[in-house]
Amino acid sequence: MRHAVAVPVFLALVLVAFSPHPARGQSPPPSPPTREELERLASEIQALRRDYSERLAALEARVNALQAAAPAAPAAPSPAASAAGAASGVPAPTAAAPPQATVPAGAAGGSEGGALPVYGGLAAASKVFNPDISAIGDFLGAVGKSPGGGEPSLQMHEAELGFQAVVDPYARADFFLTFSPDSVGVEEAYLTFPSLPGGLLMKVGKMRDVFGKVNGMHNHVLPWTDRPLVTQNLAGGEDGLADAGISLSRLIPNPWVFLEATGQVYRGESNIFRAPKRGDLAYLGHVRLYQDLSESSNIDLGGSVAHGYNGVGPDTTTRLFGVDATFRYKPLRRAIYTHVLVRGELVWSRREAVGSVQRAIGGYGYLEYQFARRWFAGARYDYSDRADDSTLTDKGGSFLLTYWPSEFSQVRGQLRHTHFGEGRTANELLFQFQFSIGAHGAHPF
Repeated sequence: MRHAVAVPVFLALVLVAFSPHPARGQSPPPSPPTREELERLASEIQALRRDYSERLAALEARVNALQAAAPAAPAAPSPAASAAGAASGVPAPTAAAPPQATVPAGAAGGSEGGALPVYGGLAAASKVFNPDISAIGDFLGAVGKSPGGGEPSLQMHEAELGFQAVVDPYARADFFLTFSPDSVGVEEAYLTFPSLPGGLLMKVGKMRDVFGKVNGMHNHVLPWTDRPLVTQNLAGGEDGLADAGISLSRLIPNPWVFLEATGQVYRGESNIFRAPKRGDLAYLGHVRLYQDLSESSNIDLGGSVAHGYNGVGPDTTTRLFGVDATFRYKPLRRAIYTHVLVRGELVWSRREAVGSVQRAIGGYGYLEYQFARRWFAGARYDYSDRADDSTLTDKGGSFLLTYWPSEFSQVRGQLRHTHFGEGRTANELLFQFQFSIGAHGAHPF
């Protein structure tokens, strides 16, 4: 018994004597983990197991739900049934294919020829290639006497039909057709390329010009029933300088204001210009500056120039210079109840004739105030020489009241006084009803 105890003790002493000792300065080996640390690690492992088990169970439940919701595929006919059907001449029943949405021919898109996605069912798919269509009616009436005849007592002044759509990722098309009592025409029809190299935006087609503010506006966008005298006498009247041509615009980067420059080349056939020869084009340039003054107000400034042959003589031309300014105040908290707009334009005209040159000037000033949610009041002053006889000057003033029942209709009255250059005077009450249907794209701000 004594030898049985001495042998293990001896072996332990030998192992301790010959075991490697730690070098001087070396830390002793780490102590084994305590029981508390082992229990903490075991509890963390158990928590991870439970978390993964719960996630796996949730995933299996979702897969089972999706499989249960999917329609069961009909069983395929057995080989015996197929053989019997072939022998009797009656084809064996086959699995019915699920109904598929009908897609118009040529609707495959993408580089891989995938089918066109269906939005909102077959009804929406049938309209996916249709443009936005709108129709706007402009009814005018006049009371009072005008020495120049003036507007008729009642007239459907214009009906505008618009078609607008994105052609492809690189272009957009806009068509505006006008129907008046005397004619049917194309007011605008142009293609827009918004992302050309160099930051350019190009329009090609028939367009209203960008000379000033009023010339580029459609009738239903005007804040008046008529156009100012300066537009009628110097800038082409209702149609303005609208013509077939090419327009290029570009934003001019700077850290201070929004600055845009536009250059246009037209064929040279409008109410102002006449092109005797193919090369007698008309040119127009416009610079626009926009700046927010505060969160509720902004200012818009513009400068314009136009040049072209007027057709009076073989080489006679007309040049137009214009400046415009607009101030808007629209408080954010009461934007639907009140706003103030102040706008003015000045136009200089230099019109050559055979052996003479006519220099004329004209302009207007306009103040608009919204005093209720649907009510607007305004006042306008007009002054303009005649382009072909600058010794004659027309002057006038107007007071306006506009009511908007909704964004799709409006009712307007305008009390207008005009003193013509020949000494004649007109006092008239004009009234207007406008109504629209369909999706009509926004016009430039």
